[in-house]
Amino acid sequence: MSTPEGPRRVRVTSPRTSAARRPLIPTGAREIDEQTRLGEVYMHTLVQSQLRLTLAVIGSVLLVLGSIPLLFWLVPPARTLSVFGLPLPWVLLGIVVYPVVYVAARIYVRNAERIEAEFTEFVGRQ
Repeated sequence: MSTPEGPRRVRVTSPRTSAARRPLIPTGAREIDEQTRLGEVYMHTLVQSQLRLTLAVIGSVLLVLGSIPLLFWLVPPARTLSVFGLPLPWVLLGIVVYPVVYVAARIYVRNAERIEAEFTEFVGRQ
């Protein structure tokens, strides 16, 4: 007597034997992604650092540029001085202001990138 043969078994294998594994997410980054309390503290710290930098740069620019009207108020003859044939107020407000703003922007960007790199390094180590 022959036994009824059922469906033949077939072994199925994946052709992707070297599939990429999911990268391990550092704990700090996972805390931020999952929006836990610790992640909120990390983000709050980053935002506070960036805010401090922003206020320091804006305050410095305002101090430098705000001293120009103060100069003209305290030293009235400075209003009529000429530099290379141009009135001093025009030179200060039309030429000197731009390099001051440019330097402040460069300082801000460099320090903001440093803060973000340090934050990324810190969160990546966790």
